[in-house]
Amino acid sequence: MLRQIVIMAALAAISVPALAGTPRLDAREHNQRDRIVQGVRSGELTRPETRRLVVGERRLHMHERYAKSDGVVTAGERARLERNADRMSARIYRQKHDPQSRW
Repeated sequence: MLRQIVIMAALAAISVPALAGTPRLDAREHNQRDRIVQGVRSGELTRPETRRLVVGERRLHMHERYAKSDGVVTAGERARLERNADRMSARIYRQKHDPQSRW
């Protein structure tokens, strides 16, 4: 009986961060990664631009992991993450549409 309780408690502790889902943000991150890859393939993004955008995407993902770390993503954290994703999206757009190109 005690063993079952311990196992159930361990499973509950493991699954708590999974409850703090951010599917909308995950979809945006995926879309933004695709936009960066497309910009590299088309030559719209230079190497330094790409490097900066990838670092920004990593930072956004790190902030998301930090927000999920306690098992709950609060409304404030969610709003901050969305705002950061908006900024990254604008950066990607600006870099892809500036006059610089790899070719």
